[in-house]
Amino acid sequence: MTIEAPRDERALRVVGKSLPRVEAAAKVTGSIAYADDIVLPGMLFCKLLRSRHPYARVLSIDTRAARAVPGVVAVLTGHDLPVNYGIMPTCEDEHALEHEKVRFVGDPVAAVAAVDEETAQAGCRAISVEYEPLEAVESIEQALVPPDDEPLHDYAGPANVHRLAALEFGDVDAGFARAAHVREDIFFFEGNTHLPMEQHSATAQVAGDKVTLWSSTQDPHYVHRALAKVLGLPMGKLRVVAAPHGGGFGGKCDPFSHEIVVCKVAMMTGRPVKCTLTREEVFYTHRGRHPVLMWVRTGVDADGRILAMHFRSALDGGAYGSYGPASTLYTGALQTTTYAIPAYRFEGARVFTNKAPCGPKRGHGTPQPRFALEVHLDKLAADVGLDPVELRRRNFVKPFSRTVNWLRITSCGLEEVTNRVLEASGYARRERRRGHGMGFAVSSYMCGAGLPIYWNKMPHSECVVNVGRGGVTLYCGATDIGQGSDSVLATVAAEELGLWPGDIRLVTGDTGLTPVDLGSYSSRVTFMAGNAAREAAAKMRALLVGVVADEEGCAPQEVEVRDGKVGRMTFEEAATLAEEHLGVLSAHGTYTPPEGIGGRYKGAGVGPSPAYSYSAATVDLDADPGSGEIRVNKVWLAHDIGRSINEMAARGQVEGGVYMGLGEALMEAQAYRDGLHRQPSMLDYKSLTFLEMPEVETILVETHDPEGPYGAKEVGQGPLLPVIPAVVSAVHDALGVWIDEVPVTPDKIVRALDARAKGKEARYGPKRFPDIPYPDLVKVVPPDAATAAL
Repeated sequence: MTIEAPRDERALRVVGKSLPRVEAAAKVTGSIAYADDIVLPGMLFCKLLRSRHPYARVLSIDTRAARAVPGVVAVLTGHDLPVNYGIMPTCEDEHALEHEKVRFVGDPVAAVAAVDEETAQAGCRAISVEYEPLEAVESIEQALVPPDDEPLHDYAGPANVHRLAALEFGDVDAGFARAAHVREDIFFFEGNTHLPMEQHSATAQVAGDKVTLWSSTQDPHYVHRALAKVLGLPMGKLRVVAAPHGGGFGGKCDPFSHEIVVCKVAMMTGRPVKCTLTREEVFYTHRGRHPVLMWVRTGVDADGRILAMHFRSALDGGAYGSYGPASTLYTGALQTTTYAIPAYRFEGARVFTNKAPCGPKRGHGTPQPRFALEVHLDKLAADVGLDPVELRRRNFVKPFSRTVNWLRITSCGLEEVTNRVLEASGYARRERRRGHGMGFAVSSYMCGAGLPIYWNKMPHSECVVNVGRGGVTLYCGATDIGQGSDSVLATVAAEELGLWPGDIRLVTGDTGLTPVDLGSYSSRVTFMAGNAAREAAAKMRALLVGVVADEEGCAPQEVEVRDGKVGRMTFEEAATLAEEHLGVLSAHGTYTPPEGIGGRYKGAGVGPSPAYSYSAATVDLDADPGSGEIRVNKVWLAHDIGRSINEMAARGQVEGGVYMGLGEALMEAQAYRDGLHRQPSMLDYKSLTFLEMPEVETILVETHDPEGPYGAKEVGQGPLLPVIPAVVSAVHDALGVWIDEVPVTPDKIVRALDARAKGKEARYGPKRFPDIPYPDLVKVVPPDAATAAL
C-alpha cells in the first residue's frame, strides 16, 4: 500500500505482493484465470496513492515529479474522474479518486500506471499532496454530536447520521402493558472483515471502441452500471467479466475505485492496465461487518409467549454509504421470520465515521441482531423459569404464514432443525461441570432479496440454453465465488435434459456474453438463477421431446428423457433431428420473485424473500475460569436447505459458515486506533487456524420449498448466524457469566468473573445506549388486522 511522504511511525506498512504472474492472454476469454493471473502484452501496472489522514481537505495535489519518473506512463487524480458513484442509488457518495476531502486512512487520491508495479509505487511516492486535517469522528457516540468541523457528507444529518428508520407493527405499548414479564438488554457486536484468500484485482483493456474489465467481483452487473455512469459510456460499450474467485463473502459486492481507474487509464493510454491490491489495502477497502450497538426489550405472558418487542440498533458505517440503507434495515427486519412476534417496533440508525466503509458480509446485517436476540431470549427464559429451548419453541413461526411486518413464510423447518441438532448433540444430557458448557441458538435467512438494488420490473436472473453440434451450453450472468453456483446451475440444467452435469458447458459472469443476473449476494443464486436455469432447460426439453414424439409417433408425455436419451434416441440424435426441423436450438428462462412477499410501507424493500432457510446450532466448549481461554470442542449445525442439489458442496458451505461464525465469535475485530487499523495484515488480524477449528457435524434437513428449484433453498449464509450466540450461551453455561459483546475474548471473560466476585452484575458489555434522534414512527397495520379491516 502506497501513501504519500512524509512517512512516520503511523504510516502504513507495505504488506503482501501480487501472486505469481501467469501468461494468461489465451485464458482470459475462457474465464479460467484468476484476476491477478492475467497478463496481457504491453500491460501497464497501476498503484493507488492513499490518504494517511482519517479526515482532511485536499488542498493541492502535485503530480509533476511522478510524471517525470522513468517508466511512468499515466498519472490520474480526482479531476480525471469527477463523477460520483455508489452501489445504492440513494447514497452515491464516492469518487474513484478523492480530490476535495478524504474520509478515512486509505482513501485513494491519485493513481499511477507504469511499466511495472515497482515503478508505479515510485511514482506514487513522488506525488505531493497538501492536506488540511479535520477533526476525525471515531465512534457512534461522537457521530451523534454536531461536529465542530463540517459533517463527513453534505447530505448527512443530524450531525453525522447517515440513515434513520422507525417502524412499528401492531400496538407495541399495549403488548408491553399486558406482559407478565419485561426484560431489556444492551449488546455490542464489533465489526470484522471478510478475509478472502484472494486480494482484489482488476484488469482493463480497450479494443476498438469497447472497454473490457476482468475483475474479482461478485456483481458484474452492478459494476457494469457504475462504470457506465462514471466513465460516461453507454453500457453497450462496456464489458465486465467476473474472474474466478479466491473468496468474496460480500467483500467484492461494491464497485471499487481500482476497477474504475484501470478502465480510465486503459482508455487514456490504449494499453491494458492491471491493479492488484496489497493485503493491507484489502483491509482498508473493507466493506465488512458493521460494528453495531443494540438495545432490545421484550415482554412475554405467563407462559413465555412473546407479546411485544422493541429493538434499537446503531451502526458504525465508516466513511461512505455503501449498502448502508439496506444494512440499517436488515438489523431489524428478520427477527420476525424466526419468532411469531405479534407487536414489533424497530428503530435503527447508521452513522458516518472516519473509518474504512462498512458494507455486506456473509449474512449482511443479520448476524449482529441475531446474536443480540438469541442471547436476550436465553436471559428472558431464565427470568421466567423456562428452559431456553422451550421458550423458543413456544414462539416459533409456522410454515406458510405471514409475519407481523408482512414477510411471507413458505416452508419452515425450525422445529425439525431444532429437534435434529438437540438429539445429535445430546444437549439435554450435557455434562454439568464448571468450565464446560453447551449453548443453543436458532436463526433464519433469506433465499435472495425480493427487490433489486435499483427499482425496476425486470427479471432478477436470466438464463439461455443453447443446444448445437458442440453440445449444451448454459449462459447465465451469475458469478461463482467459490460457493459452487456453477455446479448448481449445471446440475439443474442436466436434470431437466436427462444429462450429467459434466455434459453442460457454462458461460457465466460476463456482461458481454451472458444475460443479466443481479449477482452473488443475499444467498440468491441457487433459488433465483437455479429457477431461471430450470425454466430454460425445461423449454429446451419440450422442444426436443416434441420433435422426437412426432418422429416416433407417440404423445410427448410418453417420451422419457433420462440417461442421455430422449425417447429411443440418444440426446445427440434428438438434437440433430430438432435442428433439422427447427433450426437454431435456443431457449431462455427468467426468474422474478413473486409479488406480495412483503409489505407496502416505507422500508418494506428490505426483508422480503421468496423463501427463508432455517438453522439451529449447538456448541460444546471448555472455558478456563483462570485465564478466560476458550476451546471449542464440537459444533453441531442443522440447516433447513429445502432440498440439497449438491450435498457435498452444501456440507462445505455449512462448515464454512461455522468456521466464519466461530472466528467472529471468538477473535475477529476490525478495530482502529487514531484512525489507523490496528491489525491490517493476516499475521495480526486474528482468525481461526486448523488448530482452533473444531469438529463440525452437519445435518441437512429437507423441507422441499414449493417455489425453489426442485425444492432447494439457500445454504451459503444462513448457517453462520446461530453459531455466534450459541458460543456466548455456552460460555455462560460453563462459567455463569454473560459476555454481551462480540468477540468473546479471554480478557472480557476474566473481567466478567471479577465483577461477579465483587458482587456486581456477572457480565461484560455496554452499559448504555445513546440518545438517538429517531424520526416519528411509521405505524403499519399488521396483516391480521388489515385482513380483518377488509
